[in-house]
Formats: sequence, structure tokens, C-alpha cells
Amino acid sequence: MKVNCQLIVITMLCSLIVSKTVHANQLELSVMVGQMFGSDLVASDNSDISTDSGSNIAIGIAWEENVNGQGQVLLNRVSHDFVGENAENNSLDITYAHFNGVALFRQQNYVTTLSLGFGGAYFDADQGGDEVYPSASVAFGTRYEFSKQVALVTELRAYATLIDEDDAMFCQQELCSANFKDSLWIDSSITVGIAYKF
Repeated sequence: MKVNCQLIVITMLCSLIVSKTVHANQLELSVMVGQMFGSDLVASDNSDISTDSGSNIAIGIAWEENVNGQGQVLLNRVSHDFVGENAENNSLDITYAHFNGVALFRQQNYVTTLSLGFGGAYFDADQGGDEVYPSASVAFGTRYEFSKQVALVTELRAYATLIDEDDAMFCQQELCSANFKDSLWIDSSITVGIAYKF
């Protein structure tokens, strides 16, 4: 948990340093909730272990780079549950911290968004270890602006995380409840929320 908090704090501080325009323009805070669907895991006999779709919460801080674009730091957290080889309930908590570029395609109060992001993913297995991996994301979304300060936002986002499939993340001593299926972990989410400029 300590590493998780440090990752979040470092990401947010770096985003404020990187963009010179943060101080000159309004900041936007967005809070979104939704469902996230993850990759399957695998048992020692190569049978699939399904992970459930977990509820996720995302918090974004954005700043205006120009009239058609934003810079953004996005934190997204999800917990996937699964039944491992030990026939017990297990969970895999993932926190994504990404720097995003967001393109805005305006049609009066309605805005379509396209976002590309890069950053890290903190994986924490309740019966094993924790690791930080590099990840990237792409998202398509919409914004309906009720006013200059408040907008309703929706988003479809896919995360691709490069993992080490040989990590013994789900193992305690020599007993493993699951293993990664391959070296790419895919999470996809659908979210809805509110964005507020201040």
C-alpha cells in the first residue's frame, strides 16, 4: 500500500511540473465510476481462471493545452476477484497512473474525445506479492457541457500492461493460486462521471 500511495503522489506532482500551462489555465477535476473487465489467469495445468468484472473509480486532473486539447493525469483503481487453484476467493487490485493527451472534437455543447496515455500499473495480489509494470491506454469518450464549469463525461478505455508472466505474484512460498496467462494484461473499462473546472 505504501508503494501505491507513493506512485500516486509522484505521478500527480510530476504532472504539475511537466506542464507550464497548468498555472495559466483552469484545472479540471473529473471523477468517474464504472466497470472494468480484465484478462484471465491460468492454473498450473493450463486451465483458465476467470477474473470477474470489477467496479472501478477514476480520478483525473486535466489542464487545457489549447482549445482542442488537454493534458491529463488519470488514476484508475479496480479490484478483480477470482477463484484460484486453492478453491479460495482471491483478489487482484490494480491502480493505473497515466499521463494522457486528450483531443477534443467540439460540436457546441457536445464534445467527442480521443485519449492516449502512458504510465504505470501497480498490481497487488492479496495472496502473494505486488509489482509495478509499464502500461499504455487508449480511450474514446463524450462530454456534454452543462455550463463552462460542469460536464457529464462518459468513456470507453482499454489498458495494455506489459507484465512478466513468470512473476510469482499469486504465490505464497511454493503454493500458487494462479499465474499470468501471457505477457500482456488487458483491462477495458466503461465509465461515467462528472468533470468540474475551477
